[in-house]
Amino acid sequence: MIWKINTLEGRDKNLKEVIVIGAGPCGIAAAVALKKRGLTPLILDKGCIVNSIYHYPMSMRFFSTADNLEIGDIPFVSSHAKPTRDEALNYYRMVTKHYDLNIHTFEKVERMTPNEDGFEIVSQHQTGKKRYQASNVVWATGFYDQPNLLRIPGESFPHVHHYFQHAHPYSHQKVVVIGGRNSAVDAALELEFVGADVTLIYRGEHIHDSVKPWVRPLIESLIEKEKVKVLWKSEVKKIEPNYIWIEKEGCIQRLEADTVFAMTGYVPNLSLFTQLGGEIDLETGCPILSEEMETSIPGLYMAGVVVTGHDSTKVFIENGRYHGEIIATAIKAKKRTV
Repeated sequence: MIWKINTLEGRDKNLKEVIVIGAGPCGIAAAVALKKRGLTPLILDKGCIVNSIYHYPMSMRFFSTADNLEIGDIPFVSSHAKPTRDEALNYYRMVTKHYDLNIHTFEKVERMTPNEDGFEIVSQHQTGKKRYQASNVVWATGFYDQPNLLRIPGESFPHVHHYFQHAHPYSHQKVVVIGGRNSAVDAALELEFVGADVTLIYRGEHIHDSVKPWVRPLIESLIEKEKVKVLWKSEVKKIEPNYIWIEKEGCIQRLEADTVFAMTGYVPNLSLFTQLGGEIDLETGCPILSEEMETSIPGLYMAGVVVTGHDSTKVFIENGRYHGEIIATAIKAKKRTV
């Protein structure tokens, strides 16, 4: 009987015009746009507000300037040319408070079923399962929650990490960083600074062109001085508790490693979408969307990085923040015709 109370009590209260799945910047921007048009969105997130930014490295600075991260016509004031992680956390909290957004944090959507009235959504909260009926759904889950796995033996060992937050625990350790883009370079710089013995392993021939221009000279200087060792054109083939096995130009070699950071990027999790029968471009991995950002499932829209498929470099906060305006306009127009 307790389960029934948690899931079914007050069901009428759980009838929603729009549910936004994901409380990241693009999900918040979509909710703001919907609310400005007189709609009453509910945001559900399996973590905290802007959960991905919260899990960024503590000392991280954004590539973008503050004005390119603004949403909801609320100025983002930063004391730095490039805003910090903490400034972004403060800013997006302030936006949610300013617009009095209805957000349920730490409530994971487990199932979504289309029906004649829209969608039934079942979520899991610490108090139990919850059910909602929504006329429309905006999917804005981003991509940071699903690492791009190497799929090699030993990747699941506890000393192997796909996220990097702080370098301090790894001082005086032999640390391998896999990757050659921004996340890998940032981790290598911080680890070297605290006294870790850092080796960067990358399948390319040089640091990727996308690395932030103010960071590139720093890592190149450390590499030149051999303070950060690099194995170019190399791939990790196997991870053991104290070693990794690397293939470089056809030769296999073993390298000591106390800790491994596999900073190989992230991919959108579209498993629930595909279970619903949503259409995806097989070549690009992108959900097939209309000009209004509506998927092949009527009433289900997508916003933010989740739309990018295999190439997550196409959509950032800077352009994903505008998806909500397109979606809100479409949902409002559809409501007028009903």
